[in-house]
Parts: sequence; C-alpha cells; structure tokens
Amino acid sequence: EVQLVESGGALVQPGGSLRLSCAASGFTFRTYAMKWVRQAPGKGLEWVSTINDGGSSRNYADSVKGRFTISRDNAKNTLYLQMNSLKPEDTAVYYCVRIRDGSRGQGTQVTVSS
Repeated sequence: EVQLVESGGALVQPGGSLRLSCAASGFTFRTYAMKWVRQAPGKGLEWVSTINDGGSSRNYADSVKGRFTISRDNAKNTLYLQMNSLKPEDTAVYYCVRIRDGSRGQGTQVTVSS
C-alpha cells in the first residue's frame, strides 16, 4: 500500500523558514518522480515544485523560485521542501504527490502570519 506522510507544517512569522518532510512507504521511492503541491483556503491545488527520481532535476513555480528548495533522500525514502523567506501568501496545506499516479498524503498545514 502506497503511503505518503507529510510533516513539518507550523505557524511561522513572515520571513521565517520551515522544512517539510514526506515519508514514503509501500513502493520503490527511488524510481518515482515526486512533487509538492499546495492548497490555500478556498482555492484549488497549486503546483509548487517537482524533482526527478534521482534528484538531479528540479523545477519550481515562479511564486516560490529562489525561496523554496525541493530535495530527496532515496536512502531514507523521504522527500523534503525547504521553505525560506515565507510570505503570508504561502499559507496553505502542502501535499507531496507521486507524479505517476497522483497518489498523495494527508497534507501538512503551513500558516504564515504575524
């Protein structure tokens, strides 16, 4: 059974940083490209970032480019999202997604507010 469990969300002040984690199990993590998406209150899903299976190729939405970094540790079956210089508009539930079939976890809440 595919399982993706996100963690690391929190309430943080503008300008702060967070690192999200996504623990994967039930499949061969190192062979799947992964992505992060987010959903702000009252809005649809927004793509944030993608990483290929080996971690050598990464892409970012313009809204987070230069502030967020996606990475993965295939030995630990874990996907990460380092988020710096957070803004109120980054407030959302963040989900990790297995690209091939869209499987995703339950999400983790990030709230950026003073």
